[in-house]
Amino acid sequence: MKRNLTAAALLAAGVVMSATLTTPASAQTRAPKTLADFETAKRISEERLATFQTLDFDVYSNQKWDRVKESHSEDIVVYWPDGRSTRGIEKHIEDMKYLFTYAPDARIKQHPIKIADGDWTSVVGVFEGTFTKPMVLPDGTVIQPTGKAFKFNMVTVGHWNSAGVMTEEYLFWDNKAFMDQIMGK
Repeated sequence: MKRNLTAAALLAAGVVMSATLTTPASAQTRAPKTLADFETAKRISEERLATFQTLDFDVYSNQKWDRVKESHSEDIVVYWPDGRSTRGIEKHIEDMKYLFTYAPDARIKQHPIKIADGDWTSVVGVFEGTFTKPMVLPDGTVIQPTGKAFKFNMVTVGHWNSAGVMTEEYLFWDNKAFMDQIMGK
């Protein structure tokens, strides 16, 4: 577990570094110049991490879909581990609901690593649940439930706007490890 957590943390750091390097200089967050600037930046980072923690621990885990707007912009762009991206809060909510169709007890109740800097946050979450309902794939293929529990680390990198909501969300987890767990391999 410790090795996987370290790898996830390095992945998160690499993603943040990559995002920073590819963001135009004019859009990058400037380093605080005064103590007051530093304190403001720290407060904003703490608020964003608290919002994200509420998103995972309460809103997502308890399926409070009407509250997703507290952390996501209406036109959020979400980049998924399978390589696709989606635009819009309603599509993102639809995708999150899908995860509960085959694992009604899905939840995220731990954030062992939380990083925030300027307009970016990165959180390692522990995603867990039990595969107890049929999983219907986009092509219509149905995978029957195995009753197997799953538990794995995921990384979410978020880009936040001045209104305090994410405009971009990058999700990372190992889909093969997930499938191995739920299929009992």
